Amino acid sequence: MKAKILYIEDNTQNFYLVNFILTAADCEVLWAKDGPEGLELAARGWADLILLDIQLPGMDGYAVARALRASAALDSTPIVALTSYAMAGDREKALEAGCTGYIEKPINPGTFAAQVERHVLDAQARRAPS
Repeated sequence: MKAKILYIEDNTQNFYLVNFILTAADCEVLWAKDGPEGLELAARGWADLILLDIQLPGMDGYAVARALRASAALDSTPIVALTSYAMAGDREKALEAGCTGYIEKPINPGTFAAQVERHVLDAQARRAPS
């Protein structure tokens, strides 16, 4: 897949699992441990895709998504909520905040890389000249 992914996640164990799976799928993963750090790293324009936990300390994932979308430089970067928030309406709330996709935790290690790849490919297709 060879994608560059920024993962904004405060839980070390969640990061290590996602990093292990995506590194094995030939991705580069950069870790931000909270919203402000994620915004700072995203502003560098390095990522092809941003995976975003919603339940972050201080600045929650919804606020991070809105801040990312407020940046013209990041308006086409896909943001996928990667969250344990799985109640009715949670997906819609993430999409309304600016996320372009949604994956529930706990992730399925057998299908997770393919889910991420699908989001990367969709974003590449949207950016391709017609």
